[in-house]
Amino acid sequence: MTQDDGVWVLGYGSLIYKPPPHYQYRVPSVIYGYKRRFWQSSADHRGTPEKPGRVATLIPFKDIHERPEFLKDSMRYRQREFSKPEDLRTLAVAYYIPPENAQQALGFLDVREQDGYTVQRVEAHLETASINEPELQKALELLPKHPRTGKRVLKTLVYIGIVDNDSFVGPEDIKVTANVIRFSAGLSGHNQEYLLKLYSALSELSNSLEEPLHELEDSYLDELVRNVTEVNKKY
Repeated sequence: MTQDDGVWVLGYGSLIYKPPPHYQYRVPSVIYGYKRRFWQSSADHRGTPEKPGRVATLIPFKDIHERPEFLKDSMRYRQREFSKPEDLRTLAVAYYIPPENAQQALGFLDVREQDGYTVQRVEAHLETASINEPELQKALELLPKHPRTGKRVLKTLVYIGIVDNDSFVGPEDIKVTANVIRFSAGLSGHNQEYLLKLYSALSELSNSLEEPLHELEDSYLDELVRNVTEVNKKY
């Protein structure tokens, strides 16, 4: 297997717990230069046109530094200062889809991610410690190692709701986001289910990492979940 034999797709939201069809391999990964935010509205899967929900997208380093409101948000949820893309890390999953199924799988994803998402490419740093499939291990050993992280790297496709798409919400008070999530539902179910399943899946995924979890802190997501669940306890 080489990168040209099939398609690699990155999941950072619902794809982490609800994988694409026909995938053959699943590899925990870290991407640099992006942060996950629930700044994308969903008028289909997790909401309706009249009452859109909130789903995850990735905000690139460039936009964070060029937009004061983005930078303010990032500084609030950072444990450390950041000045370069490598300072931002996001936990994700890379899926390999073999060539005979690639077109069908991508067609499915194009429909699933149609509300404002576009296909981009990103470099995934693969976490290979927990892989116990000899064929996959052998194939990944052919990939280059990144000089800084020492991880095997490859380019993957990823669906991102970029900042100028019509469904992009941008920074909003996290209590507002939590309230929207708590009361929204769409064709794929309740918005709250999306958030909590993602949070649980990320917690499980972190156990397979070679580096300490604090290096991949996501205090924004922690606070969002806390706001949703604490409000639920009041009712």
